[in-house]
Amino acid sequence: MNESDERYSTAEDAIIEAFFLLVKEKDYRKITVADVVKKAGIVRSTFYNHYENVPALASAAEDRTIDDIFRMMESFKPKNDKDLCKSFFLAICNYTKSNPFLADLLRNAHGDNFFEKAMTMFHRYVTKASDFNTAPDVSRMQYSYMIAGTIGTTIGILHKWISEEFESPAEQIADILSLIFMNGMLPFMGNRF
Repeated sequence: MNESDERYSTAEDAIIEAFFLLVKEKDYRKITVADVVKKAGIVRSTFYNHYENVPALASAAEDRTIDDIFRMMESFKPKNDKDLCKSFFLAICNYTKSNPFLADLLRNAHGDNFFEKAMTMFHRYVTKASDFNTAPDVSRMQYSYMIAGTIGTTIGILHKWISEEFESPAEQIADILSLIFMNGMLPFMGNRF
């Protein structure tokens, strides 16, 4: 990577990080270019070298969030180990709680664009995961639907938790998600790992 590429990447990271910090202060739909420029410590032209407007920045923040979640999902190697499952789901809970942008998207219906992107990513994950061996009595199609159901259940539980303003401790939510996964999905995975 040359120096110009590094500066471009550094500025882009600063812009997105500033956006995430601003989301902690106010509704992301009310964030302005001036807010981002000030928080990122950049000039306006630098912002426009990266993004056309704040909605384009919000779209990039969605992509970054989805990439973060996808990396967590890909690193999860489930086994019949409650502590391992809980640590994975606790990481998802903590990430959701620390990312007000994600929490807002999961809480409100205005996250349609995010959900379309997320479902595409989840479909990629399900397709890749379905390529592995499952239990002998489970078809690839059944396995694929079980993964999709697990993802849907996880999103539903996170939505409820966020809507209740994170009232329950993340550890309790991770326990619930682990229990559902270990009793619902894990038996269908056979010798996958």
